[in-house]
Amino acid sequence: MSAPAPSPAGDAPAAAPRAAATLVLLRDARDGVEAFMLKRHADDSVLADAYVFPGGKVDAADASDALLARFGVAAPALHARLAEPELDPQAAAAVFAAAVRETFEETGVLLATDADAPLAERAYAMLREGIDFAGILERLGLRLDASLLEPWSRWVTPPIPSLIRRRFDTRFFVARLPAGQSALHDLRESVGGEWLAPRAALEAYWAQRIVLAAPQIMTLAHVARFADVDAVLAEARRRPPPVIRPEPRQVGETRLLLYPGDPEHPVRERAMPGPTRMLFENGRFRPERGFDAWFD
Repeated sequence: MSAPAPSPAGDAPAAAPRAAATLVLLRDARDGVEAFMLKRHADDSVLADAYVFPGGKVDAADASDALLARFGVAAPALHARLAEPELDPQAAAAVFAAAVRETFEETGVLLATDADAPLAERAYAMLREGIDFAGILERLGLRLDASLLEPWSRWVTPPIPSLIRRRFDTRFFVARLPAGQSALHDLRESVGGEWLAPRAALEAYWAQRIVLAAPQIMTLAHVARFADVDAVLAEARRRPPPVIRPEPRQVGETRLLLYPGDPEHPVRERAMPGPTRMLFENGRFRPERGFDAWFD
């Protein structure tokens, strides 16, 4: 399925965005940074067939005392790292919990203190037996390690009621694959998973071999600028995560998606490098000045 086209809002009121979390899982490879991406099922209601980073909705259980107690730090400390003062500290901590939980459920990677490969595999087997995430951590005596992931950005789905049925307020995190662990894919939620160099993923998208949504495109283009995972994590620590609220525009027959920093976007300060607008044509996004504009 193609990504939803940007267009002026329809008459129906837009749905409120639902909190979600995504983790850009990274590793160093011979030719630079690689990110782990999952290919979603063709019949998924959101981003069918698309390549995505692990992640999903923030569930009520993510804010439970039982799960948040498994972090080595209190909710106010996680709240400060997310840099969203308007958000309740427990809700902010739940976003971290959702990122770790969803990544574990979808890839088997466990961001917990001293979690080596055998322990992660044991925990994943317990998940398949139907034990919930908080229960697995309690039974294995594990603590989640929030220091392993860094807030990267926040993407809010634009209100386009006529085209987008579900909106999300998604916090993107970056993290290094823990030493000794391997990323897998859960056949219930995806049909495949692979490590991709960010530029190679964008080249595959440009050649129409894979499907990507706009937040994944712009995140890959950003991460492609760094030589190794250390540099990505250092960038994340250097600044608060930018808030990106894309603005859809229709100019004649041309559909556009504008980002902060574009002359026609209400936020004049740039949120990220690269183009400040993308065209949407034939179900595909592209910069006005072509492929290389993603890396300017």
